[in-house]
Amino acid sequence: MLQGLMVFNDWINGIVWGPPFMILLVGTGAYLTLRLGFFQFTHLRFAWRRTFGTLFRRRKAVEKGAISPFQAVSSAMAATIGVGNIAGVATAIALGGPGAVFWMWVVALVGMATKLAEATLGLKYRQVDADGHVSGGVFYYIEHGLGRRWKWLALVYAVLAGVAAFGIGNMVQANTMAHALETGMGVPDWLTGLVIMFLVGLVTLGGIRRIAVTAERIVPTMALIYVIGAIGILVSFYDRIPEAFAQIFTGAFSPASAVGGFAGATVGSAIRYGIARGIFSNEAGLGSASIVHAQAQNKPFAQGLWGMWEVFVDTLVVCTMTALVILVTGAIGTGQTGAELTSTAFSNGLPGVGGWIVLLSLVLFSYTTMLTWNFYGEKSWEYAFGRRVILPYRVIFIGFLYLGAVGGLSTVWDISDTLNGLMAAPNLVALVLLAGVLVKEKAQYLKEERAAKRQDGEDAG
Repeated sequence: MLQGLMVFNDWINGIVWGPPFMILLVGTGAYLTLRLGFFQFTHLRFAWRRTFGTLFRRRKAVEKGAISPFQAVSSAMAATIGVGNIAGVATAIALGGPGAVFWMWVVALVGMATKLAEATLGLKYRQVDADGHVSGGVFYYIEHGLGRRWKWLALVYAVLAGVAAFGIGNMVQANTMAHALETGMGVPDWLTGLVIMFLVGLVTLGGIRRIAVTAERIVPTMALIYVIGAIGILVSFYDRIPEAFAQIFTGAFSPASAVGGFAGATVGSAIRYGIARGIFSNEAGLGSASIVHAQAQNKPFAQGLWGMWEVFVDTLVVCTMTALVILVTGAIGTGQTGAELTSTAFSNGLPGVGGWIVLLSLVLFSYTTMLTWNFYGEKSWEYAFGRRVILPYRVIFIGFLYLGAVGGLSTVWDISDTLNGLMAAPNLVALVLLAGVLVKEKAQYLKEERAAKRQDGEDAG
């Protein structure tokens, strides 16, 4: 039965990740980039000042919502900075060669506009009930942005997202964590599965506020430790960095030669795995992050700026660090893949410490990813089936964590890739059709910013 399922999945996967879908995915980001006037490039510094530059200022919430703007982006990054940055990048390089990293960058650069759009629309079209219950996401901006006649597409997305959460945010995370702990510390996978179930349930049963507080504390600290470790390695191997970049750019457009345990890769493999793992890492195009950004106490386009930076930090910083460490340390020649490849690279670069950094990062990143994706899944099915589904969904989600921990890595990854592609399609269609709304939101936001700046100047005078 499993073999039959995998044959069917391979067939669907070939369609989902074929040229038409990749063109739709990258094309949507490119189209939004054009419609927004290359905003992610021309206003990068501006976006920084309006997001991370405000963290240490006491500011009142400008809009109703369940959590702060930073808690929203921390929760979203809890879902993105994780296995994709550590195991996903390594898998992309192992299967697609160094050139896969280039295509991850391409996805990220246009994906910054995509994620900006998702966060903006998610908050703009969110629904706040009389009891203060906040709901938002792709399904709401499809229904209320495109109109009731599109509700069928919103339901398709909601159902697919709820199912996809069991892959990308559940079994993949649990499986990678369990495998890492068994390899690094000899912890049985079944024990890891039981502990994961308990710890995830402890937080997720408390809802988005408890998830946001947990993510706000863990994600920034762990990301900083991981990046500092990577920088330490790159400083030690600084003379190999130019060669690593040369491998990336060359491999993006020509076949990668075999070396050591690396069997080589075609250009097609570089594109396919670079885009697929790039999406797995930053989730731009999936629409999932719009669900948590919709919870923020912020204005729509202002929250979109956080979404833009989310992709930048996740892929252009953290994923690039992982890729360079793998290439400069020569770990690609070992024939390993996934988290083992990244762990070997860090161990080669920082003997005695590097492997532990990767292991700790995997455990914490995987944990926070599970928390946020549980929320994504339950909100998706809440839209499709009503609030009564929330508690049953949480219970089922927790049960699947154990199945992921003791399951097969290859099978879990393959199915997750297919589900990611299926859930992205309705979102990409909606983003293209709502591009005009985004242009208006951008214009209104910048107009308000200019007015506020003039007012501040008059007050100072």
